[in-house]
Amino acid sequence: MLCFIYKSLKKEHLYLYVDKKDDFSKVPEALFNSFGKMEFVMDLELTPERKLAKEDAGKVLESLKEKGFFVQLPPINMPAPQTIQ
Repeated sequence: MLCFIYKSLKKEHLYLYVDKKDDFSKVPEALFNSFGKMEFVMDLELTPERKLAKEDAGKVLESLKEKGFFVQLPPINMPAPQTIQ
């Protein structure tokens, strides 16, 4: 299945996968708005065997087939940005 990946410019490491390029009609409005401005990252041919860096491809495929979208959340244990003093 071909999917299209967008990243949130508002929150680092937050991605939205959709089943049709530039079609966000299946994404709930509140969720879509929480992404803020988005940037297209890439299209990707997704199969259950495909290795993804942060997600299980089968889980992404299932969500795309059932809902038409998948949200990849930032890692929970991500360190806070360091400030320079």
